[in-house]
Amino acid sequence: MSTSVLLVEDDPDVRSMLRLLLEDENYRVFEAGDAERALERVESDRPDLLLVDLKLPGLSGLDLVRIVRATNPVPIIVVTAQIDTHDVVAALELGADDYITKPFVPRELLARVRAILRRALHAAAEPASFHYGEVEIRPTEGVVLRGGETVDLTKTEYLLLIDLAQNPGQVMTRDMLLSRVWGYDYLGDGRLVDSHVSRIRTKLEPDPSNPTLILTVRGFGYKMAPR
Repeated sequence: MSTSVLLVEDDPDVRSMLRLLLEDENYRVFEAGDAERALERVESDRPDLLLVDLKLPGLSGLDLVRIVRATNPVPIIVVTAQIDTHDVVAALELGADDYITKPFVPRELLARVRAILRRALHAAAEPASFHYGEVEIRPTEGVVLRGGETVDLTKTEYLLLIDLAQNPGQVMTRDMLLSRVWGYDYLGDGRLVDSHVSRIRTKLEPDPSNPTLILTVRGFGYKMAPR
């Protein structure tokens, strides 16, 4: 069965254009014109990726990201026409995996879709587990535990954590992490990395404001504490 994308966009012309673009790449496309219908389709169709416009009637795209992310790790790309970056930052903090701004180049959108789906569908085999104090990472199972309890991470949070854990003590620049985790050159926009590291810290660190697991190396990026 082909990979599926749920397209959440209230403008029927834009929705039609995006559907044709995605179907030309052999994606199976589901559509929703508002967040309420999108939530129904997430449950009924179980798409492999959500492409969500932030400005929707009724519940906003931000509301949709928040509700979906509370129970579902499906990858989410948000689409915004706004110059103001506040909504983009809010979407990333709520759990969106990536964003693209209108007007966008079709090839760029497709590259982002392919990169996120490739990461989600083809995770490489890893060692049985990594231990960092009370945190245990089990790559072959796709599980992260803290104090023996399962921690819910999005796919992107998980892959970012795995990449850092594979290289304990090694400084990883934001550009390196964008290339290795997101799978393409993100033009130096480090906010994606910063937002995801912040969310991982909130879920794993006893005191996220004073991290001991993922350390900030000022002027460079991040590193995982040595095991």
